[in-house]
Amino acid sequence: MTIFSHYICPYPNYKLFMEQTIPAKQLKWLYFFIALAVAVNFSGLFVTIMGPDAALYATISKTMVLHHDYINLAVNGRDWLDKPHFPFWIAALSFNLFGFGTWAYKLPGILFLLMGAVYTYYFAKSLYNKQIALWSVLILLTAQHILLSNNDVRAEPYLTGLIIAAVYHFYKANIRNNYWHLLAGCIFTACAIMTKGMFAIIPIGGAIVGQFIITRQWKQLFNWKWLVAIIFVLIFIIPELYCLYYQFDIHPEKVVFDHTNVSGIKFFFWDSQFGRFFNTGPIKGGGDPFFFVHTTLWAFLPWSLLLFVSIYRFIKTGIKNTKGQEWYCISAALLTFLLFSASKFQLPHYMNIVFPFFAIITAQYLYGVQLPKSIKAIRITQIAVIAIMIALICTIEYFFYSALTAPVMIMLLILYVAMIIVPRQVSHDGIQRIIISTILVSFIVNVYLNMAFYPTLLQYQAGSQAAEWINHHDLKKYPVIQCDNDAWAMEFYLNRPLQTVNPDTIKSVPENTFYLYANPAVIKSVKAKGWQLLIVDTLQYYTITRLKGSFLNKKTRASQLAPMQIALVNPPGIPVLNKLNINPAAVRKPL
Repeated sequence: MTIFSHYICPYPNYKLFMEQTIPAKQLKWLYFFIALAVAVNFSGLFVTIMGPDAALYATISKTMVLHHDYINLAVNGRDWLDKPHFPFWIAALSFNLFGFGTWAYKLPGILFLLMGAVYTYYFAKSLYNKQIALWSVLILLTAQHILLSNNDVRAEPYLTGLIIAAVYHFYKANIRNNYWHLLAGCIFTACAIMTKGMFAIIPIGGAIVGQFIITRQWKQLFNWKWLVAIIFVLIFIIPELYCLYYQFDIHPEKVVFDHTNVSGIKFFFWDSQFGRFFNTGPIKGGGDPFFFVHTTLWAFLPWSLLLFVSIYRFIKTGIKNTKGQEWYCISAALLTFLLFSASKFQLPHYMNIVFPFFAIITAQYLYGVQLPKSIKAIRITQIAVIAIMIALICTIEYFFYSALTAPVMIMLLILYVAMIIVPRQVSHDGIQRIIISTILVSFIVNVYLNMAFYPTLLQYQAGSQAAEWINHHDLKKYPVIQCDNDAWAMEFYLNRPLQTVNPDTIKSVPENTFYLYANPAVIKSVKAKGWQLLIVDTLQYYTITRLKGSFLNKKTRASQLAPMQIALVNPPGIPVLNKLNINPAAVRKPL
């Protein structure tokens, strides 16, 4: 049963969305493409964790496990107040089960995103039909920033899954008056709040409240069960409030953001979210009202142009008969979009949380297209998008020159040939052919990115490269000291504790052997103080999350790189080479 059957005045095109039998052949192909989409989302599972954010979050979770402390969030031995605990708890659980490693950190985030895909299917199927539900899942799993976020895992994969799950259960609680669904919705909402803060309730509340207001269901809007839901959500976030109270509120002497008397609970309810929105909190930014317009244009590729048309058509049609169609998806998506656009603190990955709603809106639009003229326009549009995306990765490869191996090249060639041949074999329906071609170009782009581009790019993340060198070459497990506060990747991948120091405060000569990771200027300065050291490796460093054309171009890349060095430091009078048993001829020279 669809949502439209609950209204007195049905949607004029209601028959269009009635459940229709999907041919067995097409159904098998759709399941096959969903399986491929899942595999592509897992293709970055073993790619080195990128800094700064993902590596920082992985390091915080690792610290939790090492110190058996799941209450206090700490970085470099100092209290850390920014994100809530939930994703760190989940990553820490994964580390406890599987050990410290790249895939153990990324796995939970990807699984939460896939949970979001499952709930996208159930929600779209309840609102419309199975065909739209399957298309919605495919659109979600092939949206560009979803795939990027499943490689560079932060809080968004968790949040995306939790928010669509909460909306689905609240929707079911409303139409069925089912209290188990209400309880489940409260649990998912609480977990979402404990992942990103109070702004998580905007798409959840926006979906439910927007539906009631637009369709004028005033009694439902003020139903007592929503008060019960608020109470349960507040109860379920008590673990987060307790941790913040224990770490900060009962310790007013702690210095956080260069201030004492900092309340963790106040930061959680206000400064972390609304403080950023109004730019009055300790973490500030600069807002652009059109930021998320052009962000969505690339982040929702290859579906972004269709999304804009879908939203326009949805609103234009819905205005004529507001009670004749659902408003959950558009309310959740647009309210979040508008509030984030008005915010002064904006980052591209913020919009991921409404991509399930975008996917459903786009899928239902494509399902409803029937006129040959419209199908032709969509085909031309998507052919242009496909051509641009393929041209883009070819251009990147031409200038960047990644480690494109033979197996990856064969895989890309197979996908390219499939994009040309398979759509005609699967269906005679024009729209479905377009969808399959668009899905396959997403596979091509992201197989290239995750299996060729990013592995090459991460060779310039000096911190993780330094940790790998030390782990491999040093069997004596000498201590490691760094002079770079942002080397989170090194701290995560290093198989021993890492100490961070300020080189300007170092005055005494060291008494024990250790490794020093720093830039050449720092190495030179401590050597001038009388330290006995040997440079054992020189690495090339670039901030890989801020790509520039001059870096991507292999011919001009050298000008954008900064050297970082690993030096073995000894007390006076002890030969360095004898301590490590390194062949002097094997030591790489500085750049």
